[in-house]
Amino acid sequence: MKSWILLVGLAAATPALAQADPPPAPVPASVRALEGCWTGTGHVMGKAVTLDLSAKPITEGTMFLVEAQSHAVADPKDRYAAHLVFGGKGGAPMAVSGFWIDSFGGDFTATGAGAATADGFDIAYAYPDASFVNRWRRAGETLSWTIVAKTAKAENAFARYDLKRTACRPA
Repeated sequence: MKSWILLVGLAAATPALAQADPPPAPVPASVRALEGCWTGTGHVMGKAVTLDLSAKPITEGTMFLVEAQSHAVADPKDRYAAHLVFGGKGGAPMAVSGFWIDSFGGDFTATGAGAATADGFDIAYAYPDASFVNRWRRAGETLSWTIVAKTAKAENAFARYDLKRTACRPA
């Protein structure tokens, strides 16, 4: 008898629960503008690198994925990979949320928060020793991505990349 009452209660509540979900916040246009593929060069902590990005909407368009692959110019075996996930934030149309995962593994994942700008977006990822502020700026078919390590006392250059839009490779 109790099971039957529970089932009837759940069945009655299900439509109300489904209707209560608000629509997801849209990914800001300045993030979506990265869609496609990019290639270029840069420096990470003084080391020259090449970088390829692939960017696309995911999860039914409610989130956005940037996949990064890089290697040191001096040593192609010195490789790095990251998956950056971005989304919007409800109630704040210019807000950007993020999640950073990379080839350093699970101990170095981070959530991020930031905002769209007229020509890109900024997002900061908090780590124990610093906040890593990522600044993405797009101008036509070029993209710059800078990362600074920000502490209470200073802001230090960490990485800078200059990229150009390129044709995506077949999957």
